Amino acid sequence: MQRKSLRWIIVAAVVGASGFFGYQYWQQMKSALPEGIASGNGRIEAKLVDVAAKEALRVKEIRADEGALVHPGQVLVVLDTATLETELAETKLNVAATQEREAVTKANITKREAEIELAQIEVARSRELVEQRAGSQRDLDLRQMTLKTTTASLQEEQAKLRTVEQEVNVAQAKVANVQSRIDDATLKSPVNGRVLYRLAEVGEVVAAGGKAMTLVNLDDVYMEIFLPSQEAARIKIGAEARLTVDYAPSRAVAASVSFVSPEAQFTPKQVETRSEREKLMFRVKIQVPEKTVESHIELIKTGVRGVGYVKVNESAVWPDWLQNVITPPTGTAGKAAS
Repeated sequence: MQRKSLRWIIVAAVVGASGFFGYQYWQQMKSALPEGIASGNGRIEAKLVDVAAKEALRVKEIRADEGALVHPGQVLVVLDTATLETELAETKLNVAATQEREAVTKANITKREAEIELAQIEVARSRELVEQRAGSQRDLDLRQMTLKTTTASLQEEQAKLRTVEQEVNVAQAKVANVQSRIDDATLKSPVNGRVLYRLAEVGEVVAAGGKAMTLVNLDDVYMEIFLPSQEAARIKIGAEARLTVDYAPSRAVAASVSFVSPEAQFTPKQVETRSEREKLMFRVKIQVPEKTVESHIELIKTGVRGVGYVKVNESAVWPDWLQNVITPPTGTAGKAAS
């Protein structure tokens, strides 16, 4: 009886092992890539963008916390501009005073032009009287001298006007400069992104160029994988690609190749034989279309691990398990599912 039981146990173990290895082999065949498609492990990445102050000011308000989704133009941090507002008021008063001097100078020019017109009339009249021997030469000389003096005064006022106009332009430029500094004190998001780090608190003084926040730029989402030189050499820029993430391997994202490194990232100490050259690994960047990111922006999380797939042969066909893809909305740019 014991031998018979032992025999059945051995048979059951053999059948179980066969089933296990058969299942493993079936899973491998199911996920095997067809010829012309290469793959590599990677993670979802995006560029980082710093939101920084242009000059040293105190933080007045912070309107976004870590993890918040932000959009271009959204106000993130407001800096205290009390001193700048005072400076702006002073520069505006200077503009008003300079414009008043400009108005006075223009009025003087109008007055001098009228005086010149009258002096010309009197000179003409005196000359006519002298020609008729009804007036003296002395009166004519006085009239001519008055005309020259008034003309010189007009030229002086015109020179003053040019100077005052330049002063007005300088004063207005100062107003624009201070206003620009006030506008720059309101820190806005330059991209669609998510707040990664909040680096300042209300009441703190941020130094010139100091960072207040760091954003993850969700307008530029990609995955980088590393492929052997033989496969990397066959990849074309713009080639079709797919991305999957570990937490949802049944869904793929339609993407494209945007960059292939011209230099190997992993290189043996000596590259002398063919087998060693085949060990060279090149970085390949797989870009997710902006429209796809926009339509699923709430779901985008950088750092998530996954796998990138690239067509090294344009005629290759995606396997069934990479056909269930997320693509850009209909009518937008980007690669569609095959």
